[in-house]
Amino acid sequence: QVQLVESGGGLVQAGGSLRLSCAASGRTFGSRCMGWFRQAPGKEREFVAAVDWIGSTSYADSVKGRFTASRDNAKNTLYLQMDALKPEDTAVYYCAATMGNPIVVPTTTGSYAYWGQGTQVTVSS
Repeated sequence: QVQLVESGGGLVQAGGSLRLSCAASGRTFGSRCMGWFRQAPGKEREFVAAVDWIGSTSYADSVKGRFTASRDNAKNTLYLQMDALKPEDTAVYYCAATMGNPIVVPTTTGSYAYWGQGTQVTVSS
């Protein structure tokens, strides 16, 4: 089993920055893809970014150039650095992990077996 706990959410003004962290515990952190998803009220949960076990990344078009996902396997931690935040980035952000080690970094919710509880990010205009 894998347990994931997000932290770092909060309130920030448009144009500001925020860094989210996801601490993993349980089974080993390596050999899994780790992802970030977000969900706004009344909307579907959507893909934001992901990092595989060796550091390859994938990003949603809406956040490319503004968000950076990374991982520190020694610390069993996943990060999401968010810069140039916009009001439309407001959502609950979730950390997720795959059960195995996909060849291609997955971008769909169904590809991830483990989920954190979420952390609220609010961007004011």
